[in-house]
Parts: sequence; structure tokens; C-alpha cells
Amino acid sequence: MKLLITGGAGYIGSHVVRVATQMGHESVVVDNLSTGVESRLNGRLIKLDLASPDATPRLVELMNQESFDAVIHLAARKQVGESVQLPERYYLDNLGGLGALLLAMREVGLKNLVFSSSAATYGMPDVDSVTEDYPGQPINPYGETKLVGEWMVKNAKVWGLRGVNLRYFNVAGTGFSDLGDTAPLNLIPIAIQALKLGNAPKVFGSDYPTDDGSCVRDYVHVLDLAKAHLAAVDYLSREERPFDTFNVGTGIGASVFEVLSELKIASGIDFKEEVEPRRAGDPPKLVADVQRIREVLGFEATHDLRQIVQSAWNAS
Repeated sequence: MKLLITGGAGYIGSHVVRVATQMGHESVVVDNLSTGVESRLNGRLIKLDLASPDATPRLVELMNQESFDAVIHLAARKQVGESVQLPERYYLDNLGGLGALLLAMREVGLKNLVFSSSAATYGMPDVDSVTEDYPGQPINPYGETKLVGEWMVKNAKVWGLRGVNLRYFNVAGTGFSDLGDTAPLNLIPIAIQALKLGNAPKVFGSDYPTDDGSCVRDYVHVLDLAKAHLAAVDYLSREERPFDTFNVGTGIGASVFEVLSELKIASGIDFKEEVEPRRAGDPPKLVADVQRIREVLGFEATHDLRQIVQSAWNAS
């Protein structure tokens, strides 16, 4: 297959490209390199901002030249805090970029799309394990753009789009030594950066209604996530597709303290955590129900928390 992968120079995208190549697929990457790293890629890169005024005609030209079989759309802004401060930028880039892509796909008749969504669409669910049928109640502009993006994909069925949404939980780890996460925006890379600088990793809140008082999240290895994208592409070729949205996680929750305990093992540093007050908007627990993706796509994560943390540390 020939794949168009937007955002393919980023942390997750570069893993998707690498795995696709290993599986024998050809990839062309579209990325504006705002956070992506060109050196991560071995294949072709088209530098393009999907939110720019000329994005659709340039995509149409590219699609007509290449005859893609499917698109994996990863390009987006993804910092929750930044989205609260710059909501207009997030709506413009995340939704405008997806709109430009869908218009181009519609014009050339390219009908297979895997959309990078997020567990942020759920907001603060009051359940221990959240299924795909849980109502979307995002609590920040980033999550809103992902939920509206799913609606855009669904509504494009009117012209024949075959779309699938992958709702990521907490992505971490490294599948290849040269593809480490260079942006410390989530717990594991933030904690690793703190250790590298000689500082104590921080825990925001130790009084949540969880076993040890810290927030619980579902951590999925980026290599498993990459494989889920290729499973989703294959799914789009089926005649019967009963679902268009899938959680991507492990179904197992890990607390902040548990993650940092694994980091002590991986790093060999017996550090002392620094406990800070809670951050606004952090749900106590967010863990994926993964029954649907396991039964329908045949996908199951194979890396545990120890492997995730160790791989992240090794690549740091």
C-alpha cells in the first residue's frame, strides 16, 4: 500500500512511518516541521502546513500524482494547556487542517482515512474503565477539536469516506533508539527531563480517590500504537465495518507514583518525588476499555509499563 501520513515527522508519526515501512508499505509524509524532526524520516517529506490557504490545492496535486491507498492523519497541535490559552489557534489548525485534507480527499476520490483522536474527548468520565460509547464531554479546547474532528470524519460519509477514529490514551516509550520523544509534555518525558537536570520529578496531587492518592492513567507503548494504525488501515478495506471509533490503550491503569517507581528502576536513581497541589482539570482515573479494538481489529498492546519506561529512559 501507499500511505499519506500527515504529521509523520513527529514522535508518534515517525513510529507509524517506520512500522509501515517494515510491513512493506510505502509512505509519503506531509509535515510543517513545527514540532517534527526531518532527520527521523528515511522517506519522502512534503513540507506543508495543512492550515495554510493553499493546503487543499497542494494536497490535491500530491494525491493526483501519487495514487494513495489511504491517509493516516496525525498532524495537529496537542498541548492541553496551550489549547486553553490559544483556543482559536487550536480550532484553526486542528479543525482547519482536517477540513483542508477532507476537501482534497473528496476532490480526488481518496476514501480511506485513519484519524488521530484522543481520550481527551471523554473529559472527566465517572467510570473506572471508559468505553467508546461513553458520551464525549471534553474539558479543554484540544479535546474539543478531537471530538469535532471525529464528527467531521463521520459526516464525510456523505461522499463515501471510509473513516476510523483512534482514541489514544497516554502514549509513551520508544520503539527505536533514534525516535525518542523530544517534547517533554507528558509525565514520563517530563520526569526524565527533570532527572537529567538534577531535579526531583513532580507529582501533582496525592489526595485523589485512588489507591495511592495520585492520578491513574492507561499508558500505551508508542510502538503498539503505531501497529494499531496499520490494523486500522486494514480494517478500512473490509466490507463490514460495525464501528468507526476505537480506544487504543492497554486496559490497565498505573498511578503517577507507580510510573515513577518504574523510572527509579530504569534510571538506577533512587530519587524522592516532589508533591505539588492538584492541577485543575485532571481526572482521578482514565483507563481504556479495550474490548472493542481487541475483538474487532485483533489488536492488543504487547508492552507493559516497565518496558515503556525503560525504553523511554534508554532513548533519552
